[in-house]
Amino acid sequence: MKQNVTDAGPDPVDARLGARLAELRAGRGWSLGELAERSGVSRSTLSRAERAETSPTAAVLNRLCHVYGRTMSQLLSEVEAEPALLLRAAEQPVWEDRSSGFVRRSVSPPHPGLRGELVEGRLAPGADLAYDRPPVPGLEQHIWVLEGALVVTAQDVDHRLGTGDCLRLRVWGPTRFRCTGDTDARYVLAVVLP
Repeated sequence: MKQNVTDAGPDPVDARLGARLAELRAGRGWSLGELAERSGVSRSTLSRAERAETSPTAAVLNRLCHVYGRTMSQLLSEVEAEPALLLRAAEQPVWEDRSSGFVRRSVSPPHPGLRGELVEGRLAPGADLAYDRPPVPGLEQHIWVLEGALVVTAQDVDHRLGTGDCLRLRVWGPTRFRCTGDTDARYVLAVVLP
């Protein structure tokens, strides 16, 4: 798991992520205000994230990914070291959204020549993770629950999933992931770009 920020400074992943977010914005010639308008994220939150004063939440990263036309895995892979063909379990990047109780492990890193990737998600009991839009419209997702109970809402329909269940969908609008059991919900998310 990702370590907490200490007095020694920001987490190295947060620092690289902040720098990459600033590069993406500058590459488009946008001010913080323009990015705030496009993403619906406040200027102060964007500024603090770019300076690595805070680790952005999953919802904020999702909004930024939508604006930049990337999946979250693609963005996070851009701040990791050189991508490898083989990623041992101990080397798989882990990112945590402490405010929502969401932990994300990039099992198979995105690759420029491939459209699919695997992510392991873990939600704490009672965790509720909402995305107001997909990072890429029409994104194909396969959600396979390994342990626990998960409710996934897409197109205003609640899909109740238990251990072993798999939900397949294309994401065009808001989605929501909720851990409804007394234990963590652990699942595999297969993401395929359209």
